[in-house]
Amino acid sequence: MATKTARTKKAVKAKSAKAIEAKKPVVDTKAPYDIPSHRPLQAYAFDPSHGRSLGNYMTVKVPHEPLTTGPVGKYLAVIDYDASNDCYYQPVDLDNSAVLMNGGLDPSESDPRFHQQMVYAVASETIRRFEFALGRRIKWERSVGKRLRVFPHAMQEANAYYSRELRAVVFGYFPASETEAGANLPGQTVFTCLSHDIIAHEMTHALIDGQRRYFMEPTGMDTPAFHEGFGDIIALFQHFSYKEALYSMIQRTGGLIYRLEVAPEVEPANGEPVLQDELKRTNPLVELATQFGEAMGMRSALRQALGTPPNSKDLETLFECHDRGAILVAAVFDAFFSVYLRRTRDLMRIARVGGALVNAGDLHPELADRLAGEAAKTAEHFANICIRALDYCPPIDISFGDFLRALITADHDLVPDDTLEYRAALIGAFRLRGIRPDRVSSYAEESLRWCSVEVMKGIPAPRCEGLAFDPFRDPTAAQLTQNAKKLSWFGSVNPVALGLTPGSPVQAHSFHPVHRIGPDGRLRLEIVAELMQQMDVKLDPNDKNSETFTFRGGTTVVFNQDGEVRYAIQKSLGADDENNKRLKRQRDYFHELDASMGMATYLDGPGTGRRPMNFSAVHRGY
Repeated sequence: MATKTARTKKAVKAKSAKAIEAKKPVVDTKAPYDIPSHRPLQAYAFDPSHGRSLGNYMTVKVPHEPLTTGPVGKYLAVIDYDASNDCYYQPVDLDNSAVLMNGGLDPSESDPRFHQQMVYAVASETIRRFEFALGRRIKWERSVGKRLRVFPHAMQEANAYYSRELRAVVFGYFPASETEAGANLPGQTVFTCLSHDIIAHEMTHALIDGQRRYFMEPTGMDTPAFHEGFGDIIALFQHFSYKEALYSMIQRTGGLIYRLEVAPEVEPANGEPVLQDELKRTNPLVELATQFGEAMGMRSALRQALGTPPNSKDLETLFECHDRGAILVAAVFDAFFSVYLRRTRDLMRIARVGGALVNAGDLHPELADRLAGEAAKTAEHFANICIRALDYCPPIDISFGDFLRALITADHDLVPDDTLEYRAALIGAFRLRGIRPDRVSSYAEESLRWCSVEVMKGIPAPRCEGLAFDPFRDPTAAQLTQNAKKLSWFGSVNPVALGLTPGSPVQAHSFHPVHRIGPDGRLRLEIVAELMQQMDVKLDPNDKNSETFTFRGGTTVVFNQDGEVRYAIQKSLGADDENNKRLKRQRDYFHELDASMGMATYLDGPGTGRRPMNFSAVHRGY
């Protein structure tokens, strides 16, 4: 009986094994794999000239999205066409299994596919930062379309720029100087698409243009300077999100990360360095586009966050847009570093032994890590404040003083209790550099904040009923059309409250539902819209044959979720003294542009103010 049972079991086992082998595998389509939220891609934290030092080989975690070769995604289309050689380079496939397994292609100066990966990764990260700070999805300027085109090797030229007409950001490549090449090999090919700073800077131009179309019109000295300065601000703040580089420089500087020079690893004997570790080095955290600047024979980075002491007279003498924009950069980073020092004052006390600061390089790793965390957090706060302030700027004719008021209002709106004195630091830094806002009585915070309609006009705030949108989705095309009609009508019937000119047509230029979360964890929903007016005026009012230019007026309106006006940030067409001064300033500026060939190249066409800035000319030689 036992033998028969054993034979039966053996037969059943053999039959089962054959049945299992013959049976086809079943695919459970109801249980798909989770799609990751981010895609890791390798990139340079600075540029190739830094090699592997300072965490220069980094991984960027960009938001995950379906991609086709190029790469081409929702916002960006990387097209690797080289106009100088009339050829296309092989596009990268970031969904290839070998690329995915490696977290992207390894950094390489010689592989065009890595160049494509690099511009996509840094551009995507810059977009993510803007979307987070603004509280909404970004949109390109309407003539650009759904996707911004990116050309990593557009031309053989020491240049990179954003072009609304090309609907693209283009990057050049060029040979390094044969005599003063810095860390580069003399004559080597330098690719601007491999500079993290240049990519972020150019993407910022495109992103500003998508949020504020008329900031591209140079109506005064500050408008092109604001574009250049803001681009540098965003690029420099991104340095402080690179933890390895930040940690290394905190160790090297003893926590004083704003210092432009870093002490040598080893103090030289008799003051004469004989080894590379005995040489002083510059601080890459506060420098912009080091490889580009050195390759151009400048012996230094292109620009710095802090280069000169505060001087309240610089605005009266510096008119070139990069030089003038550097004043704005210095003011913002003065405030950032001041707040960083306040936030870490208690930690720095830990670094002192017997009243003396511990030598740079001797910081305890845990202390250096804490300092790096505070620096990164503070930098993120300041970058968010700067980006968010775009929604609190007037829609035209931006000035540095307007931007200061926007910074203070934007931060107060979200964080009324400024215990760490971010706003006080910004006000002090702008004041030291002679930046004076119009129509304010003092530098007091309450004076700098934009006023409500009730305070400014002495009338109740109007309410725009019937705005069509889903608070958790982007408005549809039909909703945008309906809102444009509603807002245009709203502006025409409330001109006094909104600072518009009665009788002049009103055009609703933009409409953005905005979601923001304050430190208290509460979600705030607001609506930001631009209402525009314009008229043609003579360049010379005393000459009946004078050419004309378009003089614009407009208001940025911030509504609460019920459609009630909270702020009407305005620059009117009206004929009061202040607006007459604004018109006169624009006329004087256009006359100066026409008289100065060097300045005239910044405009794409005659000095009429009709055409946007020509960044190809502005950035030539960067």
